[in-house]
Amino acid sequence: MGAGEFRTRVDAGPYGPDPGGDTRTGTPRDAGAASGPPASAVPGATTALDPVGPAASAAPDVDTDALAAVIAAAAGPFVPGGHLSPDTDFFDAGGTSVGAVELVAALEDELGMEIDLDEVFADARPRSIARRRSATAGATATAPVLGAPSVPAAAWTTAPATDTNGATRAPDGSELSAPASASGVNPVSLPALTRGTRPAPAPAPATDTPYATARPEDLEQILADLSLADRLPWTGSPEPLPPRRILLTGATGFLGSHLLLDLLRHSDAHVHCLVRAADEEAATARLGEALKSHRLPWSSEVRRRVTVLPGDIRRPHLGLSDGVWNDLAHELDSIVGVAAAVDFLRGYQSLRGSNVIGALTLAELAATGPPKPLHHISSIAVFNEVGISSMGEDDPLAHVDRLVAGYDQTKWAAEVALRRARDHGLIVTAMRPGGIGGHTRTGAHNPQDLSSGLISAFGRFRTVPAFHRLNAAPVDWVSRVAAAVVCEPDAWGFDYNLTGVPNTLDDVVRDMAFAGMHVRVQDWDEWRTDALARLEAEPVPELAFLTRVLQSPTALKLCEATLKGPAATDDRTAALVEALGLRPAARYDARAQLRTFERLAEDGLARLPHKDDQPYLWFSETTEGTVGPVGTDAGIPCSMELTLSIAGMHQLVKERRVDAGGELVCAAVHPAPLRVERGDVWIRPEEGIPQRHGMRGQLLRYRLALSDTDGGRWWLEGHKYARARRDVWRQTRALSVEIGREGEPASLAGELVVPADSYVRDQIDGIKVDPRLTGREKRAAKLTWLAWFGAEMGRGLLGPFTRAAADLLDLRPARTPSERHR
Repeated sequence: MGAGEFRTRVDAGPYGPDPGGDTRTGTPRDAGAASGPPASAVPGATTALDPVGPAASAAPDVDTDALAAVIAAAAGPFVPGGHLSPDTDFFDAGGTSVGAVELVAALEDELGMEIDLDEVFADARPRSIARRRSATAGATATAPVLGAPSVPAAAWTTAPATDTNGATRAPDGSELSAPASASGVNPVSLPALTRGTRPAPAPAPATDTPYATARPEDLEQILADLSLADRLPWTGSPEPLPPRRILLTGATGFLGSHLLLDLLRHSDAHVHCLVRAADEEAATARLGEALKSHRLPWSSEVRRRVTVLPGDIRRPHLGLSDGVWNDLAHELDSIVGVAAAVDFLRGYQSLRGSNVIGALTLAELAATGPPKPLHHISSIAVFNEVGISSMGEDDPLAHVDRLVAGYDQTKWAAEVALRRARDHGLIVTAMRPGGIGGHTRTGAHNPQDLSSGLISAFGRFRTVPAFHRLNAAPVDWVSRVAAAVVCEPDAWGFDYNLTGVPNTLDDVVRDMAFAGMHVRVQDWDEWRTDALARLEAEPVPELAFLTRVLQSPTALKLCEATLKGPAATDDRTAALVEALGLRPAARYDARAQLRTFERLAEDGLARLPHKDDQPYLWFSETTEGTVGPVGTDAGIPCSMELTLSIAGMHQLVKERRVDAGGELVCAAVHPAPLRVERGDVWIRPEEGIPQRHGMRGQLLRYRLALSDTDGGRWWLEGHKYARARRDVWRQTRALSVEIGREGEPASLAGELVVPADSYVRDQIDGIKVDPRLTGREKRAAKLTWLAWFGAEMGRGLLGPFTRAAADLLDLRPARTPSERHR
């Protein structure tokens, strides 16, 4: 199926290229939820007959201003510049979540102000914190409206209510015509756009639970931000050609850095990367460091095809000069917006600059000059409503008043605003990843990603909360599909769920058991309480962000929606992947997560199975034979009783190693049995390559550290060899050994053999598996081990016969001197 056929298939769908309404009812899902009642029904609201409401016309409260100045001064030491103005967001100024915790503690210790941490995350502007503080303390009616945008009253005009499809409606519900500029083509200046229009505020929901629904001031700001899309210029359709000059934002992020490399690998495009930095040199250095940290190349070829632009997605015109802005507007032929502030604790007011206003600025750039497609990286979080029934590519989004996390709200607002931009002629593609897992080959991962944090906690604590599905896919698959959408004109203008194949609870439990990490399933509240207790008892700096998420009532709603939501469906994405011949989505299972788990363990985020843990699988091995002094005939009886075990299949795949324990009985070494302190058995070490260019291939290598009852320490080295001879059955059982004191050469040598009658009894029928596994999982573990070990032994035994056959057929032109003596 070609790309043209893909276009025909998606156009033929029931929703069309710009879905947004509820196809089951014929109405937009969010029309009522977002707009609220008419403005006249809300006390103190701005109406069409009262362009300047009472809150806006009131003079600022002097006490609130003074309190805002005090809070700003206290916050100054916790931001990089050492100074914070009352109207600047703490996080936009460079503050961190840890800094926010310290700020709350400082306000309480030094000023006696008790401020809830969630209030700081909800809106981190000192003036907004002061307003809420004043309102709590019973401030006068002249104080500014709680959470109102901090712009002059004159900047606000009345805006009608709007729905998610971009339709503009008057307070009586009638549809109004879309606004247009005088010329119809002049670009709009986003310094004015960032102020927006002020719609009627939504009513506060009646609830006793903090933020069980969205805060009314956040809904008010969301509606104001949605109306900004109505000021975008009208534009036409771009030429349907693969892009040659692309603007990419977010290239220093986890997904953005991988997408940059995929755009370079799979297109001829030159990519302009917008990087937040003071100048071009600092921006280039930051981009290079980000690529290297994600194990991506920063070579001369990459630098040749990349232009780094210092700027800021939060600022008007992206923080670029008018000249650079105009040059980009006329030179670019595609814009890819990946940049976003990803923080599950911060509120809408704190995140809107990056996640909403930034997206609208890119839309303005796309509509200025020659038309350009805008490819927006959204998120499956637009569906993060608890109890939502479906998450299809054309399904209605969540009710915005039921999104309580600022991140979810901003991703919803950005996508809905860009749907309105489509009504202005702009070609907008929305791509919604779910959880973005680590790279399947390099193991690169995002340590601050919620999915990574949860998976790390699952592996570290060996417990998982009962969930429905995890919509997650590896970053290399998400990035590759996103790059294909950008480069394929027939794919532009649609919505895609880049979520891969969801993992169920049974999938996760089975995968972790397969890796040797048996986990216990707990109720969500029980798991959260247990995880917090463990993180408090044994703090893990790398998981500090997860601790804050699990302690935040607002972030908990996001977690609940994520873990209890339905599976995301991706019919359109699957059709595109098939049409372009890309690798189809596969479940992000234990094998795909292998390298990521190793990296997580290296970074202290996870704990892989260890030989001291309960073995995943084990069996006995008995060997009997004789040894003697090196260089003499072996005549002294010797035997070993070993227990061979693996902590998980990861151990086999990664190291091809089995743990060994037990004892050695040999009178030539010590009258009493020697205990195995540490033992390792490698399967086909060095890929079975023969030693000393001979015909013997290595099947198994034993290395044991022994101790006797008198405190003496010994070592044993053993090998099982494969030869091109008929006694194949004996080769799999015969072990050539050398024994010596620790730090000394071998003093004894000989051969030990597994008795034929005990081999099947102990090493096949006698295999034991972790008793915590189910019967089905036990059978799967046994079959997996036998299949893997049998395949390795078969390859090892076949090697010498293949080399012997090559010698017999004389396939090589001449023998080497060493070969003449064989």
